[in-house]
Amino acid sequence: MSSMWVLETPQPPPDARIAYGGAPQQFTELRKPKGKGPHPVVLFVHGGFWRAEYGLEHAGHLCADLTKRGFATWSVEYRRVGQDGGGFPGTLEDVASAADHLVDAAPSLGLDLSNVVAMGHSAGGHLAMWLAARHRLTPKQPLYRDAPLKLKGVVSLAGVLDLAQGAALDLGNGIVKTFMGGTPEKFPERYAVASPAALQPLKLPQVLLHGTEDDTVPLKVSEGFHAWGVQQKDPVHLVPLKGAGHFELIDPRSKEWPRVVQAVRTLR
Repeated sequence: MSSMWVLETPQPPPDARIAYGGAPQQFTELRKPKGKGPHPVVLFVHGGFWRAEYGLEHAGHLCADLTKRGFATWSVEYRRVGQDGGGFPGTLEDVASAADHLVDAAPSLGLDLSNVVAMGHSAGGHLAMWLAARHRLTPKQPLYRDAPLKLKGVVSLAGVLDLAQGAALDLGNGIVKTFMGGTPEKFPERYAVASPAALQPLKLPQVLLHGTEDDTVPLKVSEGFHAWGVQQKDPVHLVPLKGAGHFELIDPRSKEWPRVVQAVRTLR
C-alpha cells in the first residue's frame, strides 16, 4: 500500500465550503453524517510543514471516513508559508478563527458544540494541539483570544508538538525556523505562545499517535511531549504505532487507521 495514496488521489467532495475570512485560504470544508444531529465534530487540521504547496485536499479521505462513522468533520484550510499572511502569526490566527467560527455556525448546521475533538497531522498536529493549548495564553500575550472554542480533547497524529525541538532537529530542512520567522533564541516570545510544549499542561485529554518508523517527524517528538505532560499530571496518552511511518496515520485504508478512530472515540 502506497502511503502517498492520500496525496495523489482526488478527495471525495465536501458537503459545503464555509469561509471564515476574506483570504482565499480562509475556509473550512464541512462533511456531515445523515440525520438531523446534533452531530459530534472532529475539527481536522492538515499537515504539510505549513508550506503553501500542501493544501487540505488530501485530508478529504479521512474526513469522509470519519463522517461515515457518525462524525461531522470541520476541515480547516489556512494561510501557509509562501502565501501572503502565512507563517507566524497569521497561520495560527487562521486556525483560531476557523475554530471559533464553528461556535457561530454550529447551531444552524446541526453540530454539537459540546462534543468537539481537534485532530491534526504533522504540522497540523502542532496546530490542533495549539488550539487545545491556547486557553493557557494570558491577555497580555500575542494570539490571546477571549472565550476560545472549548474542546473535549485533541488527537495528534505525528504532530510537531515542540517547535523549539523541531527547530533544533532541523525538521523539514529548517521549516520551523522559516514558519516562525527565526530561531527560538532570536524570538523566544514567539515560541512561548506558538509551541504547545511551552503551554503545557493543557488540562484536557490528549492522545498522541506516532509511527515508530516515522522519518519525517521522529517519534521522540511525541515521546518528549508525553513525558513532560505526565510529569505535570496532564491527561496525555501516547500510542506508538509499531512499524508505521508518517502517512499511514491519515490513510483510512491503512491498518493503523482503526487506532486513529479509536482515539477519537475515546475522547467523545
